[in-house]
Amino acid sequence: MATIVFFPEGAHGPTNNCAGIGAVLRERGHRVVFILEESFAGTLEARGFEERLMRLGPPPEQEEVPGQFWIDFIHDTAPVFRKPTLEQLGEFVAPTFEALCDGSRYVHGRLLEIIDELQPDVIVEDNVVSFPALAASGRRWVRIVSCNPLELPDPALAPVFSGYPEADRSGWEAFREEFRRTHADLHASFDEFRREAGAPPLPGLEFMDTSPHLNIYGYPDEVDYGRSLPLDSTWHNVQTSVRTSEEWALPEHLREGPGALLYLSLGSLGSADVELMQRLVDILGETTHRVIVSKGPLAEQIRLHDNMCGEGHLPQPAILPQVDLVITHGGNNTTCEALHHGKPMVVLPIFWDQYDNAQRIHETGLGVRLATYECDAAELTGAVDRLLLDAPLQARLAAMAQRLQSRSGTVVAAGLIEQLALGSVVG
Repeated sequence: MATIVFFPEGAHGPTNNCAGIGAVLRERGHRVVFILEESFAGTLEARGFEERLMRLGPPPEQEEVPGQFWIDFIHDTAPVFRKPTLEQLGEFVAPTFEALCDGSRYVHGRLLEIIDELQPDVIVEDNVVSFPALAASGRRWVRIVSCNPLELPDPALAPVFSGYPEADRSGWEAFREEFRRTHADLHASFDEFRREAGAPPLPGLEFMDTSPHLNIYGYPDEVDYGRSLPLDSTWHNVQTSVRTSEEWALPEHLREGPGALLYLSLGSLGSADVELMQRLVDILGETTHRVIVSKGPLAEQIRLHDNMCGEGHLPQPAILPQVDLVITHGGNNTTCEALHHGKPMVVLPIFWDQYDNAQRIHETGLGVRLATYECDAAELTGAVDRLLLDAPLQARLAAMAQRLQSRSGTVVAAGLIEQLALGSVVG
């Protein structure tokens, strides 16, 4: 039996992704421990895992809900999301990286304590900035990328966070230059901290290092990018990593109806923009479709219509197979899970890599990208109806789903991690 430690970012997407892989490893007899931000205390313990808690900043005066820091951050920053992605670099992306880097500094000593206590055979992290305690520990570790794979830069691909099309490179260099301007100083200071902590230097303008042992990402081949610089042999694309969840039954009043069954989710962070959520709910409330709404952490502030049901948190993996179409923010988990189940998407990106997923779904013809804050009722309902009536697209998605479901990416990822934990060379 190996001791395998997971360290996901303090958000529901990475945490759920790691929990799905961890469940497979636990079933195989391994000891699985999660390092969690304190606001998530008990959430993984309820699923049968051990927890070790830490903080990324000083404790608050009031009790937090899971991910409260980022809920507040997104809520306060919402006006920036109405701006072009180029402007978001300085006003949102850089402050977010700064907050994450500050968290890495703050928690460094606590991570060293946890690693020393647990003596793990392997550490698995799913974060967007480096935590040098892992690399400096001398232990084998795994990087999971649960964001869009443009996080792994390539000169032939659009810059990450841009949402720019593959076929039009006209804005790429200006975006890269603005990223350099807004992030270079932060990167230099964070890299200095890493080196002082005993970790190797970071790649140029990247805030996350690559593991010398094993690196995993999930993005179906049908939407993955063609690279001019292929990833090395430590990288493995597991296609999709879809966790299991509790069963979920559609409420009685939505089981029959004239319209299609839709699922609306802006993710645990995007739904903190209650004004946006309510506008979408009101538009869909005027249609004949039935709608399942993932209301998010501020659920009590969102008013549903008679053709809807919803809660603050829903078991998405159990819901997606039942619906006809997904309206999403374009988070990587939701994007890949929707493709795994063969569902067309209307994508309304808000921040971070959601723009990249939205653009990729749009340019591969598997859904429609809309301007999140500008689209009107006719645009949203028109996109929904066009996708529902597109028979060739439905056939294409069904074939993709059949391929993806024939091989569990969660099991593949768990197998790769198990090999490394037991001392095998991962090939």
